[in-house]
Amino acid sequence: MAYTPNPPRVVQEMLEAMGLGSIDQLFSDIPEELRLDRELNLGQPLSELELRKKMSELAAKNVTADEYPSFLGAGAYDHYVPAVVEHVLSLPELVTAYTPYQAELSQGVLQSIFEYQSLICGLTGMDLCNASMFDGGSSLAEACSLAAEATRRKKIILAGAVNPRYVQVVHTYTHGKGIDIVCAPACEGVADTEKLSELIDKDTAAVVVQSPNFYGFLEPEIKKIEAAVHAVKGLLIMVVDPISLGILKPPADWGADIAVGEGQALGNPLSFGGPYLGFFTANKKLMRRVPGRLVGETRDLDGKRAFVLTLQAREQHIRRQKASSNICSNEALCALAATVYLSIVGPSGLRAIATRCHELACYAQDRLQEAGIPLKYSHPFFKEFPVRLADPAAANKALLKQEIIGGYELDKALLFAFTENRTKKEIDKLVAVLKGGCRHE
Repeated sequence: MAYTPNPPRVVQEMLEAMGLGSIDQLFSDIPEELRLDRELNLGQPLSELELRKKMSELAAKNVTADEYPSFLGAGAYDHYVPAVVEHVLSLPELVTAYTPYQAELSQGVLQSIFEYQSLICGLTGMDLCNASMFDGGSSLAEACSLAAEATRRKKIILAGAVNPRYVQVVHTYTHGKGIDIVCAPACEGVADTEKLSELIDKDTAAVVVQSPNFYGFLEPEIKKIEAAVHAVKGLLIMVVDPISLGILKPPADWGADIAVGEGQALGNPLSFGGPYLGFFTANKKLMRRVPGRLVGETRDLDGKRAFVLTLQAREQHIRRQKASSNICSNEALCALAATVYLSIVGPSGLRAIATRCHELACYAQDRLQEAGIPLKYSHPFFKEFPVRLADPAAANKALLKQEIIGGYELDKALLFAFTENRTKKEIDKLVAVLKGGCRHE
C-alpha cells in the first residue's frame, strides 16, 4: 500500500476536529520518559522516486524463501501455495481480513468461513471449529482458558516439548486469571509420561500434548496421557500440524477434547512471521464455551440456504465482561486461504504432500547419518528433527554463505524442517556444507 503523508494544513484540521492544539497533545497519555525528546534522525528529505529506490535497496538485504531453499521450521513452514489461492483471495467480494458485524449482509464471507470450519472439522475429526483465531499460540492459550472455565479447575499441565513460543503465549494469556501453568519435563525430545502422570490430580483442568512436537517427533504415549487426564475428569488438549493429518491419526481418534494448531501451512506464505492462522476445534460438549466466532447454516424466509453468526452471546462485543473470551474477531482472509488450499488439494493431495514431506525428511536423515552427523534424539518424526552441532550459529552462517537458509538454533543443535518444496539436490548440498565446514558433536 502506498503511503501518502498529510500536509501540515490537513494535520492542523484533524487536530482542531479533535479539539487539540498540537501533535504533542495527541500523545499526552504516553509518559514523558517514553517519548523521543529530539527530532527523529531520518536524514535529508527524498523525492518519491528516491525514496522508493532507497526502500528497495533496504528490502533487498532480506533473503526470502523464494530466493534460497529454507530448512527453517519450528512452527512456520515453507510449503507451496497454489496460484489459485492468491487468485481467490484477490476477488473484491472476498477481500477482507475481518468478519463484518452486520454479518448477514456478507453471505459470501460467511459461507467461506462455514466451509473453512467444515474442512478443519473433517481434517481433525472434531465436532466443531470456530471461525479461526490469531495464530497457533493464541489458540492454545484460549484452549487452556476454556479448560479452566469448563472444569472449574485452575491447573493446566503442559507436556514437555510443546513449542516454547506457545508456552510463553499461554503464560501471558493466563496471567491474572489465577490459572496455574505447570510445565512437565521432556525426556530425550518427547514428553516424560511417567513424570507427567505424577503431576495429574483432581485439580487438573487439562493436559496439553503437541504431536508432532516442537522437535518434530511423534509423541509415543498419547493414549496413556489421555487415560490419565480423563480418569480425573480433566480435558486433553492436542496441538497438531494440519499437514501431518494427511497421513497421521487425527486428534479426535486420540480422544482429544480440544485440538488446536497453526494453520499457516494451509495456503498462507511465511511473510516474515505473519499474519498467521490459528485453528480451534472441540467436541460438542464444549460448544457454548468455544471462544471467537461460529458461523452456522440456516434457511431464510424463502427457504434458501443462508449463513449466520451463531452463539454470539459468548462474544466480547455482546457480553463484554461476562464473555468466555475477549476475542471477537478472526483471521478471515487467512482462513479463506486455508479453505481454498484444502479444497484444491483435497484428501488425496494432502496425503501426497504429507508423504513427500516425510520421505524427504527420511532421505535427509539417511544422508546425514552417512556423513557422520548424528541426530540429537532418536524418535519417529514427521518432517522435522534436530541435528547435533557444536556451534549451531556458525553452521547457519556457513549455510547462508552457500545460499541456504538453515535451521532453528537449539542448544548445540539445529532443528531442520523438510517440506514438499525441498528437493534431494538441496538436501545433498545442505549435508555437504554441514559435513565440510561445521563441527558436530
